[in-house]
Amino acid sequence: MDFPWKLFLTIFMVDAISHAAVDPPRHMNHFIHVVKWIEAQDPGLEPVALLKELRKAAGLDSSFIQHYLGGLDQRRSRLVTNSTVTEYLSTAIHHMVTESGVEKGVVLTSDGTTVALAPLLLGIEAGLQSVSKGRVRGLYPLALAETLAVSFLHRSRSSSTAHRLGSDGCWDNVSSPKVFTLADVASLVTDAQVNGGMDGVILGMKVSDPSRHPAKLSTLLMQYYRQRANGLDSAPRLVSPRRRQNFKRLSRPGVLKRQVMGTLAVYQKFNKGQGKQRKTNKETLERIEREGINAFEHRYTVCPAIIPRCQWEAKPYRGTPTLLSLPLSFMYIHHTHTPGKPCQTFEQCSRDMRAMQRFHQEDRGWDDIGYSFVAGSDGYLYEGRGWHWQGAHTKGQNSKGYGVSFIGDYMELLPSTSARDLVRHQLAMCAVSGERLVADYIVYGHRQLVNTSCPGDALYTNVQTWEHYKEIQT
Repeated sequence: MDFPWKLFLTIFMVDAISHAAVDPPRHMNHFIHVVKWIEAQDPGLEPVALLKELRKAAGLDSSFIQHYLGGLDQRRSRLVTNSTVTEYLSTAIHHMVTESGVEKGVVLTSDGTTVALAPLLLGIEAGLQSVSKGRVRGLYPLALAETLAVSFLHRSRSSSTAHRLGSDGCWDNVSSPKVFTLADVASLVTDAQVNGGMDGVILGMKVSDPSRHPAKLSTLLMQYYRQRANGLDSAPRLVSPRRRQNFKRLSRPGVLKRQVMGTLAVYQKFNKGQGKQRKTNKETLERIEREGINAFEHRYTVCPAIIPRCQWEAKPYRGTPTLLSLPLSFMYIHHTHTPGKPCQTFEQCSRDMRAMQRFHQEDRGWDDIGYSFVAGSDGYLYEGRGWHWQGAHTKGQNSKGYGVSFIGDYMELLPSTSARDLVRHQLAMCAVSGERLVADYIVYGHRQLVNTSCPGDALYTNVQTWEHYKEIQT
């Protein structure tokens, strides 16, 4: 008699889910685990039907959502589940920020970024309901544009000039994440919402092609969010570390602006007359929309994603940091001697960052890790001393420029393409555009990082001005 593997798997998964029910980890892997368990209970449940049931469990059924996805069947749920799973789904998907700055409805992913589940799932559902490849009704409004439109509308009605775009935060424990607390004043658009929204647009567009409909929702999520042990260069194009590049590719110039403006009109239609609201000045709203879209595109499509210190579990700075006098004129490129090998995953890169900080603080006696930023081969930059604190990376020059290091010694091979692009095409452009943290500047680095035919000690080329930088990119 064959061993009943299906029954064993079901019992094992129920036990695992129930065991974590008291305080389940807020990790994408756990969410996928639960989705996979639900799929095992009803093998005939199509992904779009499952998404509707998840939306029902989370209470995502506003008039705005119904306008694009239709209403939900409020009769008994199709999900073969239990109270433990139902409660988990409700709290895991429904997004909110508490008065104390705790952001709920978000999960940590294997690449070290935090994602809001609601916009992700809404975007995928919109894509699956599409009747035409590449033309998805409600994709942008449901995944991202409503969140942006509401934030712009709120700002136009408020006397406050407070920043309304992008609050990141820290998990209480990266190994077993439970609570995510925003590190800055809560905004109406958090980084987790943007990450989830961009992923929703990317995956929603992917599944709009009938030939690419996933057999299982869990499979689609696993393929996109799973950890890549061999680094980003060997990974498929549609994976979470490439979200900014993929979203930029989909959102051609003007697309996001049109989507936000159209979404705002729909939102106002469904929220007309709700409470006493300050009258919106049309010109003011248009100006705020324009400024907001420009700020969004700079922050999320020009600049690279940077893993904050708390995510790689940095130790506190020792002493009092010295503020840089901005803008700076130089960017100094380094490589590490130890670790000698490139890091390929968030887990490896975080471990290497902690090792470097420990070496710099304990052996060298410095206040902190010396570099401003560090580039991994996993598709991310890691925050060292950051944009505003003076580093300890280039003797006699620390007050004049940023120090950026690639993890790995690279005595024989070049850094990965993804790591080089992060520094050359994204970090440098981010610094010199937008907030103008770097003025006219030159990038210097070690000779072995470049082709031996490159003259002098400059990395890539001598970049002398912002106009020159733009010129050599074209």
